[in-house]
Amino acid sequence: MAKTHRKLSPVDLLKKFIFITAGAILMAVALEVFLVPNDIIDGGITGISIVLSKITALPLGIFLFVINLPFLFLGYKQIGKTFAFSTLYGIIVMSVTTQLLHHVSPFTNEKILAVLFGGLILGLGVGLVIRYGGSLDGTEIVAILLSKKTRMPVGQIIMVMNVFIFIIAGFVFGWDSAMYSIFTYYMASKVMDIVVEGLNESKSVTIISSEYEEISQTIQDRLGRTTTFIYARGGYSGEDTQMIYCVVTRLELAKLKSVVHEIDPKAFIAIEHVSDVLGGNFEKSAIH
Repeated sequence: MAKTHRKLSPVDLLKKFIFITAGAILMAVALEVFLVPNDIIDGGITGISIVLSKITALPLGIFLFVINLPFLFLGYKQIGKTFAFSTLYGIIVMSVTTQLLHHVSPFTNEKILAVLFGGLILGLGVGLVIRYGGSLDGTEIVAILLSKKTRMPVGQIIMVMNVFIFIIAGFVFGWDSAMYSIFTYYMASKVMDIVVEGLNESKSVTIISSEYEEISQTIQDRLGRTTTFIYARGGYSGEDTQMIYCVVTRLELAKLKSVVHEIDPKAFIAIEHVSDVLGGNFEKSAIH
């Protein structure tokens, strides 16, 4: 029997409210105080809204809210009401804040500085909202739905959509501004990834070796990390063996490879990126 949706505690709800509010305000600041006054746009629905605001001279906040509304409905149907309401709240805060900041003088008229600081603040704001269960742009929702229909990866769909948006920006704002916008989008996406995934990047490591017991014990003794054995059978040799699975930090990776190769220079090591580690016992134990 499926479990019912767990309600957030008042503390978690307050935390969610605070960080989505902060993220939406930061995005509005990035747009109205750094990017838009310097004719630099973001990707997605935000970029379309900036272009339309430029063409029609209507406030940016109106387009940000109105264009995102249909995608909020899709998000409610496809992802859930918690996501939809969090996104709706974030977009309302962002739209209102952009309207309040519309007549504020830009912090800088130097485009390089606008790209650097605007991209940084934009990525920080968007990342906070995504990390706490919302979104400030309907592009991701569209990409998810199109991906189900076309089997194209979500990332590729977003990239194709943004290519068209930046081309349109080139005709409206000029090609210099379009190129600045591409760098801003790239920088914001990298900052967003850091905020969503965290700075403590981890790696999962799978090791195949006939010396699995010694390697496992050495990893625990010298790195202080626990390991897990996974039963395996060689497709070519047909022999039974045990794979070693463990999760380490990025800084521990070089030491782990050194430890394994000391014991078995021919050991097979597969390393994968881990965005986050939850549950279990990921705390380091004492190193002998």
